[in-house]
Parts: sequence; C-alpha cells; structure tokens
Amino acid sequence: MLKNILVVAVIIAGVWLYMTKENIPASSIVSTPSVDSGVSPAAGVVLPVRWDDLGAQMVSAGVIDGEKFEQLYSRRGDLMEEVKKLLRGQDNGNLKITAENSGLILNLLWALGLGTKNEILEKGPMTDPSYGGAAPPAGGFASTGGWTLAKGETMSHYSQHRLIVLTPEQQQLVERVSKNIYRPCCGNSTYFPDCNHGMAMLGLLELAASQGVSEKEMYRVALQVNSYWFPDTYLTLAAYMKNQGIEWGKIDPKEILGSNYSSGSGYRQILTKMNSAKNGTGTNCGV
Repeated sequence: MLKNILVVAVIIAGVWLYMTKENIPASSIVSTPSVDSGVSPAAGVVLPVRWDDLGAQMVSAGVIDGEKFEQLYSRRGDLMEEVKKLLRGQDNGNLKITAENSGLILNLLWALGLGTKNEILEKGPMTDPSYGGAAPPAGGFASTGGWTLAKGETMSHYSQHRLIVLTPEQQQLVERVSKNIYRPCCGNSTYFPDCNHGMAMLGLLELAASQGVSEKEMYRVALQVNSYWFPDTYLTLAAYMKNQGIEWGKIDPKEILGSNYSSGSGYRQILTKMNSAKNGTGTNCGV
C-alpha cells in the first residue's frame, strides 16, 4: 500500500546526502556473500545509457546549481574530476556506477527525474492529496523537499524541463516498468517516487527508454543500480536465493525488484525467514 509520507523540516536539510545504510536493525543482518560475488562488482558496471550533456542541461535549467553541487563533493577529491565531467561535459558516454560513485550517480539521476517533464509526476500518486501530494502539489516529499541543490525554489523545476522527450510508446514503457520496481527504504514503487532513490530510478528509466533500452534490459539495469544503492539488501537477497538453489546470475530481475523482495516490508520478511532458518525454526534458508 502506498505510504503517505510528509517530510519533517528537521530532516529535510540532510535528505539529499547519499546514505548506504538501510533502515534495518544491524542485528538482523545475516552473513552475506562478498561484494565481488556479481551482485555489485568492485569494478563497477557500465550502464546502457549515454549521459551526453544532461548535466550541463540541468545546470543551465537550474535544476542543479552547479556551484552548490560541486561544493558538496569538494571534500571528495577523488571524485571531483568525474563530478565536473558529468556536470559540465558535453560529450559524456555511458554512465558507469561503482561503489565509490554510487552517491554521485544517485544525485544526478535524482535531479534528472525531478526536473524532467513527465505525466507520472503530474498525474500519478505524487499529486494525489490522499498520499500527501498537496499544498503545494508534491512539494512535501523527501524527493522534492529534500532536493536542496537547485537554483531558486525546488518546486519551480518539478516536471518543468524537457530534458528527456518520450514517444507515447516509451512513456507507456516507463509507466509499466516503474510500477514493478521497488526500493528497500520504503514500500512504494518507482511510479510513486517520493524519496530520492525513487526519483533517481524514474530518471534512469526515462533515460533508458528514450535511448531504446528494452523492457527486459531495463529491469536488469535497475537491479544493478539498486544493488549499489542498497548493497546490504541485495547481498542478503543473493544469500537467500543461493539457499533456494538459485545463483544470482540466474535470478529474474523483475521478480527480485518486486514488492516481495525489494520493498522495505518484503525485505524484512526475507530477513525473518533467514534468521528463523539460522535459529533452526525454518526450512532450507539458513546461511
């Protein structure tokens, strides 16, 4: 069920800072495979989407305040070259996500999802008063109120810029896929992008659809990206699937991205099963 989430002012200022910890008690995390197991490879993954000059377009439109964005990463000297390239460059190739730059990719895609004009933002759950999407429309969510790196008022950029233009068929594809991709930080699908991860995933799906990525490939890419944004979750899920006799490379990305595994509640149920098995009260799920 979609959650009615309003952002409390005390936490808004820190929402945009990328966090790798999920809201799962540390004591409930079971032993998991190594990061090199194929879930989130240490070498990173090249995504089938070109970035081109989207960063520069967002700076020009004001969705991203270039100076604020660079200041955020100024203390990360190892990332500054990549930050400047993706933010200011005109001829960037395919995006590559790694454990080191996953927060940067998250923030860039967050801005892209928020600023790109799309019916999902204008007619979907984000503007439904029953989910808190009112006064102003959609302005009270973590994905909107938490974006503090824009020029001017954040909501003046919400679904305002034609950064990505989709055909009717591509729009239908994004809507269909977005309803099947969940995130472990809450119980909502990408179709309701009320947090930074959801908004960033929406931006990624729009970009992928506009560049001809197939539906099957979109799920695969979404799982790869989620695995870097929520490493503990997907390493644990890999361990769970292995105990079911299924190697990570053989899993169905669409199934794993669904609510039964990738939503906050679904993941907690998996943890319960694994911990029950570990304590001798379950079946064939222990590690």
